[in-house]
Amino acid sequence: MAHFIDRRLNGKNKSAVNRQRFIRRYKQQIKQAVSDAISKRSVTDLNSGESISIPARDIKEPFFHQGKGGKRDRVHPGNDQFSPGDKIARPQGEAAGNGKGDASQDGEGNDDFVFAISKDEYLDLLFEDLALPDLKQNQLDKLVQYKNVRSGYRAEGIPANIDIVRSLRGSLARRIAMTAAKKQQLKDAEQQLAEQEKLAVPDELQRRALTKQIAELKQKIAAVPFIDSFDLRFRNYQKRPEPTSKAVMFCLMDVSGSMDQATKEMAKRFYILLYLFLSRTYKNVEVVYIRHHTQAKEVDEQEFFYSQETGGTIVSSALKLMLDIVQKRYNPQEWNIYAAQASDGDNWAEDSAPCAKLLAEQLLPLLRYYAYIEITPRAHQSLWEQYQQLLASHQNLAIQHIREVSDIYPVFRELFKKQAA
Repeated sequence: MAHFIDRRLNGKNKSAVNRQRFIRRYKQQIKQAVSDAISKRSVTDLNSGESISIPARDIKEPFFHQGKGGKRDRVHPGNDQFSPGDKIARPQGEAAGNGKGDASQDGEGNDDFVFAISKDEYLDLLFEDLALPDLKQNQLDKLVQYKNVRSGYRAEGIPANIDIVRSLRGSLARRIAMTAAKKQQLKDAEQQLAEQEKLAVPDELQRRALTKQIAELKQKIAAVPFIDSFDLRFRNYQKRPEPTSKAVMFCLMDVSGSMDQATKEMAKRFYILLYLFLSRTYKNVEVVYIRHHTQAKEVDEQEFFYSQETGGTIVSSALKLMLDIVQKRYNPQEWNIYAAQASDGDNWAEDSAPCAKLLAEQLLPLLRYYAYIEITPRAHQSLWEQYQQLLASHQNLAIQHIREVSDIYPVFRELFKKQAA
């Protein structure tokens, strides 16, 4: 009986290929369902999968079938009512029936197709076609970093780079090559000596010769060293130049008293989307969190999202703190610097104009991109009006308005959509 063993890598998930084919085929419908589902999620479950529904009409496949018309012969078993040549009246409407109650005029239908996607599939679809605007390799012509990469083995090196497994493998191969023939001779000599010992009158000369030969073979085998300098192998490294693109994202969130809980919740959703996008799309992007009311403060991720601190509103405090951090830690010649500011637009009346001036004269010349998101169902505030005056003269500034939860993801995509090359 023949036994077949399935050693494919996806043996426990044989439908993976079909699943990916399904996602590719109905990508537009799935992406639309993901976009609709994002507005219904809470802050804490954005990093999980999703069950989405696709209308049944969107997954119908074309097929060939026999249409109406033409001349066809049919045989109906059990016919006791008609004879060849009888005329059969056309049914009066396809929806007619004898049942009681009201029927739908739209005919038959199918439930929507429910499809569960994993966390990775969900995030891939969520952040597809998004990118940090104007990301450049700042250090391409200025500072090239060298990374040590493995490049085989060599016979010489420092003790720290010795590869024990590779060295022992070479030692074993050498000892086998040098002693295999002698061990076979030793085995034959020992077998012959054992046969001589079994004889009633052994041949003393031959026995002495075999004993001497065995001793010499054992001495030669023992003389082969366990490991020799020829066996040693050292890991070889080479320096490979790697142009680097370092980026930092500043997240500035207004936590003043005018930001009610619902507004803060929408701001947190936007920043969580931003964090997931950066962490999933880019390997080495630093994130700096700044909360502000009348005073600005650099905080960690936990405090940024969950601190209950509040107060008045002076937006310029956050911009000044950001400028100070950039000057101290992030050289614009080496870093791609981005910023995203979320606020309800409510600011101290005499502070909005200085904010625009600080942004235009000191910050925007250093930044790749600055996104301002105003979260409020009301009319635009003075801060929006001041920033709007800068749009014509600064291409790296973008402002968007979020009125309700359903606006978060469309605004996010608009701000970080991939630009044409």
